Amino acid sequence: MNSEFMDALTTLEKEKGISKDVIIEAIEAALISGYKRNFSQAQNVRVDVNRDNGSIRVFARKTIVEEVFDARLEISLEEAKGINPNYEVDDIVEIEVTPKDFGRIAAQTAKQVVTQRVREAERGIIYSDFIDREEDIMTGIVQRQDHRFIYVDLGKVEALLPLNEQMPNETYKHNDRIKAFITKVEKTTKGPQILISRTHPGLLKRLFELEVPEIYDGTVEIKSVSREAGDRSKIAVHAENPEVDPVGSCVGPRGQRVQTIVDELKGEKIDIVRWSEDPVEYVANALSPSKVVKVNVNEEDKMTQVIVPDYQLSLAIGKRGQNARLAAKLTGWKIDIKSESEAKELGLLNDEDLAPLEETFVPDVEDHNEE
Repeated sequence: MNSEFMDALTTLEKEKGISKDVIIEAIEAALISGYKRNFSQAQNVRVDVNRDNGSIRVFARKTIVEEVFDARLEISLEEAKGINPNYEVDDIVEIEVTPKDFGRIAAQTAKQVVTQRVREAERGIIYSDFIDREEDIMTGIVQRQDHRFIYVDLGKVEALLPLNEQMPNETYKHNDRIKAFITKVEKTTKGPQILISRTHPGLLKRLFELEVPEIYDGTVEIKSVSREAGDRSKIAVHAENPEVDPVGSCVGPRGQRVQTIVDELKGEKIDIVRWSEDPVEYVANALSPSKVVKVNVNEEDKMTQVIVPDYQLSLAIGKRGQNARLAAKLTGWKIDIKSESEAKELGLLNDEDLAPLEETFVPDVEDHNEE
């Protein structure tokens, strides 16, 4: 090594943020192993790299003893005093043993160490960048796939989209651009591993944040999301300012905002409902697009009994119970749905209850709120 190599380390320190001293210490440690391996030496040695000119020297470290049993590790007091009269028993003597052709080995070792440290530093930088993006959304390009993962290029790193995080109504082709939710960032021996999802409810939430300025700036708040990926989702929104329509803000002019999200999710239907502190109102809204006649609330068991018009029963429950299931996930309340006629038979409904609750606003976007 020479002064040019040391200058290169200085440049590397500035560009990659890798400490020059850390690299030199790693080189010295690697050279000790290289010396013992290439020169069949078992003695205790120290390698010194000059920080200014890059010169390398190898020193054998020997303990001063009265009687020498292993010349590789020990030196007699008499011999030590010949080097320095001040030496005493148990002191350590360093004797230079630098081989003539050690420079070639040193250069190869230094190159390997630097390459390894640069790789580690780059992995560390990538990890630092992506750990801050956990639970965020990114756009990537599909590269390839196997029986376990879709591999998606996020620029600096290839992310993994597991089979169970892929939407059932999607097929992925090479070079497709997709938006995905980062679920986990892990450190591994091969570098950072990024796991992404297309089914996570967080993806829907982040898409609305991207498309709706009122959500991004905090005017409108997403209170809850429930999702059955690729089929149907519900999202509850709220605005502190009574003059702001949170549902209308999410739908956008002529439904453009929500339609953009529907298109990104390959036609997944999205119900946007108004959040309320009142469980009666909230549960009624959550069962949209079904009309609701009455909601009975059991606070202790966090359960609601919902009565709907007979002709709305199948719509309220939804295909395979989907609408009721999503509404329950959205609100956090158990929901028991009964028709008007059944409620009358059970004595749960009076004549004054027959006017449906105020209907929540359903965005007029093509088909996205239809059952």
